[in-house]
Amino acid sequence: MAQTYADGLPVPRRYGAILTIVLGLAISVLDGAIANVALPTIASDLRASPAQSIWVVNAYQIAIIISLLPLSFLGDMVGYRRIYRYGLVVFIFTSLFCALSSSLEMLTLARVLQGFGGAALMSVNTALIRLIYPYKHLGRGMGINSFVVAVSSAAGPTIAAAILSLASWQWLFLINVPIGAVALLLALRYLPENPPRATAQHFDLPSAIMNALTFGLLIIALSGFAQGQPVALVAAELALLLVIGYFFVRRQLSQPVPMLPLDLLRIPIFSLSIGTSVCSFCAQMLALVALPFFLQNTLGRSEVETGLLLTPWPLATMVMAPLAGYLIERIHAGLLGGIGLGVMACGLFALALLPQAPQDADIIWRMALCGAGFGLFQSPNNHTIVSSAPRERSGGASGMLGTARLTGQSCGAALVALMFNLFPDAGTHASLLLAGSFATLAAVVSSLRMTQKTAGHQ
Repeated sequence: MAQTYADGLPVPRRYGAILTIVLGLAISVLDGAIANVALPTIASDLRASPAQSIWVVNAYQIAIIISLLPLSFLGDMVGYRRIYRYGLVVFIFTSLFCALSSSLEMLTLARVLQGFGGAALMSVNTALIRLIYPYKHLGRGMGINSFVVAVSSAAGPTIAAAILSLASWQWLFLINVPIGAVALLLALRYLPENPPRATAQHFDLPSAIMNALTFGLLIIALSGFAQGQPVALVAAELALLLVIGYFFVRRQLSQPVPMLPLDLLRIPIFSLSIGTSVCSFCAQMLALVALPFFLQNTLGRSEVETGLLLTPWPLATMVMAPLAGYLIERIHAGLLGGIGLGVMACGLFALALLPQAPQDADIIWRMALCGAGFGLFQSPNNHTIVSSAPRERSGGASGMLGTARLTGQSCGAALVALMFNLFPDAGTHASLLLAGSFATLAAVVSSLRMTQKTAGHQ
């Protein structure tokens, strides 16, 4: 049985297993972006203000980020397959709950519960890929993973617009039920079991509570800052975050297997890869949040035109992510990531230096350059994060991967608000220059990994 884990699943079963990962990851990532387009409709239908309706989005994101690490820890304890299956069941029923909600409070509660289901799927998906694929082809599995995240994140608004043109907002959530049911059937049949654990682990409830408070306060403070809440309130949230975070880290240092995987962060190539991930997703979010304002307010493009002009980014990522998954088998992840992030930085700086009245082609090639660079970086980086951790800690590594992505995206969104406040007439330009700087920093951090061997814990 141990040989099966080292060599991955046999080919027919491998396809069924990766398909359930693709379906589960797609619906959980999609639901982070799919509701944005429908917020005005939802607010009107449920008689809520636009500001209140933002909680439909925030509730889902907060629930995911506060529960990713505890659920990945549970995955190491009780099995990734079990966490994934329960996550699918929760996600299916809470999607139905979302669709049947008759008030904003009810929908917000449903979104919190749906976020816990989504977190269960995200927390162990890369740990499962490590069991599904043989080590020499692990990069291909990570390429598929990066491809699905990129497509789902970028296609959310387009899919939402398509659904809303045919049906009510409730169908944004109902669509998850049949897809989730298919994924659950596949999960019951094809997902592999965890290998036996070398040491027993115990779930530490105080750590889980402190983790939720630390990351929850981080997202609430960043969101509050972005929405222009009083500075005193945001400062108080950050002060509370620092106090709780300090005691949280102290407790983790005393644990033999910590929930916040500080033991993994002591592995140089792992911590460098996490740092690279946070910086790169921050850069991506800075650009993708700021650009629509520039395209619509400055250039006068319609919402449809804006959507089409942003599309080359995810399309280029879709092409490059699987290719990078193959290249990781031959080229060091630090070099691939450094080149990819360098290309992304060039694209971001090129966007910042757009002419005053750009043609569509001027925007398209710059967007494609950003997306191609991001795609070249993401698969090798995910591969390194998961493969550099000991096999029995794959859940912790998978949880950190998701946490790094969400932290980077949240920081990027908050920094856009800061740029628009500091530079009212040049907010997009400042955001793109800052995004390019973060991508350059990420490229440097990625290149530092070339001095480290890519670990291959079997």
